[in-house]
Amino acid sequence: MPVVVAENLSRHFGPVKALDEISFSVEEGEIFGLMGPDGAGKTTCLRILCGLMQPTRGRALVLGCDVGQDPEAIRDRVGYMAQPAKLYEDLTVRENIELYADLYHVPRHRYEQRMKRLLDFSGLASFTGRLFRNLSGGMKQKVGLSCALIHTPKVLFLDEPTNGVDPVSRRDFWKILYELHREGVSIVVASTYLDEADRCHRVALFDHGAVRLVMEPLTLRSQVKGHLFDLRTSERRNALRTLKGSRSVIQASLFGAGIHFSLTDAADLPELQKALASSGLTFDIRPIEPSLEDVYLALVKEGRQT
Repeated sequence: MPVVVAENLSRHFGPVKALDEISFSVEEGEIFGLMGPDGAGKTTCLRILCGLMQPTRGRALVLGCDVGQDPEAIRDRVGYMAQPAKLYEDLTVRENIELYADLYHVPRHRYEQRMKRLLDFSGLASFTGRLFRNLSGGMKQKVGLSCALIHTPKVLFLDEPTNGVDPVSRRDFWKILYELHREGVSIVVASTYLDEADRCHRVALFDHGAVRLVMEPLTLRSQVKGHLFDLRTSERRNALRTLKGSRSVIQASLFGAGIHFSLTDAADLPELQKALASSGLTFDIRPIEPSLEDVYLALVKEGRQT
């Protein structure tokens, strides 16, 4: 039985459709990713699933409860961490966690044991007396996660927990999530980092309030049509115009220090190279395997055209 179900979920703010009839489900024990750029609707979706916001239309079920009708029914069984972690700056790490334990009415003998476990595997055990405002960004996120977990929730909702966090802290944060997964916690995590999709069992691709696709990350990569190439040149803008003007190019976009483009038929590459050279460009082209960013760009473009 799914622990989270979104059925034709919509949320409008006046004329703006933050969510437009999205549907997906999360199975028990899954790490499920909501992937997409800022403004795609991920935060609105999470707030509705947590019972913090009413949908305009549709239904959200969490642990079998309709959170739109009775949000209080799930409050003690889910955890939610906003982005960024919003805790009391003038309280210590321990005091913030104790406050959340009291808010969830966790008996002292239970939260003392649970707190020790959380502090140990999050690496915060030696920082319990430090004020929250004096912590690094990564440590603040770990404290926020500990507060969301102190009452032992069945489902954990995380809103861009690694946004703005350094790579080492991102890695450590995901180690904690894997440990929670082994303990049986179902996790729904929103992220703008598409590389984090590989860490999930399944992902939903969000774009302008719509869910374009729900799929396993490995399967997602097979959705890119044609043959993908990386082009390096000192005149990227000129090269991009040439690529987009070619009928053989399915899609082309700036990507890091280069340009990623796809061809329906790899046999068209020599003709394309001639066109680039005739434009006075010096360049290097090599075939590549699609990244999740490539998949996202291809699928979103296709979804908007259908």
